[in-house]
Amino acid sequence: MDDAGTPHCAMVVNPVKVDAGQVRAEVTRVLAAAGWSEPDWYETTAEEPGAGLVEQAVRAGARLVFVCGGDGTVRSCAGALAGSDVPMAVLPGGTGNLLAANLGIPTDTTAAARLAVDGGRRRIDVGEVDGEVFTVMAGMGFDAHMLGATPEPLKARLGWFAYLLGGARRLRDRPMRVTVALDDRTPLRRRARSVLVANVGRLQGGLDLLPDAQPDDGAFDVAVVTPRSLADWARLGAALLLRMDRPPRMEVHRCRAVTVRSVGPQARELDGDVIDSSARLRATLRPRSLTVCVPAELG
Repeated sequence: MDDAGTPHCAMVVNPVKVDAGQVRAEVTRVLAAAGWSEPDWYETTAEEPGAGLVEQAVRAGARLVFVCGGDGTVRSCAGALAGSDVPMAVLPGGTGNLLAANLGIPTDTTAAARLAVDGGRRRIDVGEVDGEVFTVMAGMGFDAHMLGATPEPLKARLGWFAYLLGGARRLRDRPMRVTVALDDRTPLRRRARSVLVANVGRLQGGLDLLPDAQPDDGAFDVAVVTPRSLADWARLGAALLLRMDRPPRMEVHRCRAVTVRSVGPQARELDGDVIDSSARLRATLRPRSLTVCVPAELG
């Protein structure tokens, strides 16, 4: 706490994704109205996406960290805050904003900032792959190829619709031969287009891929997606849009740890960030390790 008895807070902003000056003014105005002091200010760079800045802020005494940027910025900062008692206040500023959407956090900066002052707090699970945290989803295969095929300028111009264009280029790719080991069960062997390890289930455009996935239920929802043709893709897409209980060409499992192995290296992603290709994706759950500011009724 600072001299006025209010939390010492910090703000980590990705200036490429948002108007940093406007965000700073809006958040400062909300905090001043609540009697809070102005937050310490940090801006991310290509070399420092957020985690190091958060660690610096916490060492300086921050007891609350605002994070403003896209899903990649949120993921990096979440990795530094997971396992601590310092809450993260997400101010959505990117294309997907998937963690915010799944937690009911508004896209308006002022409204999102108010959650830190008078909203609730929710302890959520995070996943870990190769020492890196993810809050939304990890994936191998089609989803990572789709993200890699979608350039930043197109995302800036078209928003989440740009991902559909990127994905359309990869619909005819060959499936992966994979084994999927869920906890200590007998591994599954599949010819899959994508394997998704989800902490939450809502995707871009409000699509509920895994409606039963909850961020604090102590389990991953793992989707193994196996379309073989364009017609299969069409049926799967229609089933998801119609919210069918069992979409065709997609099986769902629940677990706390999953290892996906493919015959050769495959594209991989964490929360929309493409990471190094590998023939292995190992995800483990860290239950209720991250505190996030959410609407009071969801806290």
